Amino acid sequence: MTKVKICGLSRKCDIEAANALMPDYIGFVFFRKSKRYVSFEQAKELKSILNTGIQAVGVFVDEPIERIVKLLDNSIIDIVQLHGNEDEDYIKELHRFTDKPIIKAFCINSENDVIKANKSIADYVLLDAGMGSGNVFDWTLINKINRPYFLAGGLSVQNAEKAIELLNPYALDVSSGVEINGLKDKGKMAAFVNAIRKDEKYDE
Repeated sequence: MTKVKICGLSRKCDIEAANALMPDYIGFVFFRKSKRYVSFEQAKELKSILNTGIQAVGVFVDEPIERIVKLLDNSIIDIVQLHGNEDEDYIKELHRFTDKPIIKAFCINSENDVIKANKSIADYVLLDAGMGSGNVFDWTLINKINRPYFLAGGLSVQNAEKAIELLNPYALDVSSGVEINGLKDKGKMAAFVNAIRKDEKYDE
């Protein structure tokens, strides 16, 4: 079954909603320019109340490796997601310090971007329209992807089932598609999870 990642959680009530819905992953955004930014201290507090069955992904943009390792070593995050200009050497260096999974994000504008994603040494790749753009990219561009991937970019309850039917991604990664006025909405989160796990029921 396609896995679920809900990214950009920043409040206690977001974590409580996630605990009720049990997505496979949640994301903490550590990019200061993002409206969903959380500090390391905030993430530590939020992780302390997150159900241990949910993995926390830290989203970074060109972050110094030692700061990422500190979060991993303190179990504030379980997985690293790289959204900047991190190259293969950066990923190799990060892997020297941790055996935790690394996701590398790629903005898909052409078939050449898919070639780069296929060649990446990251454990997983994430395919997006742009960093937090909330837009859907041309899914026909990724018909030659040959590895498991997280699909992001403009996902919502309206297109989640179609994405699974057409693409069968490893995971769907949603953020703005489960928000109202820039904040996570429990009802939208539940509807999105239910669209993927249609045989399970959740209280809204």
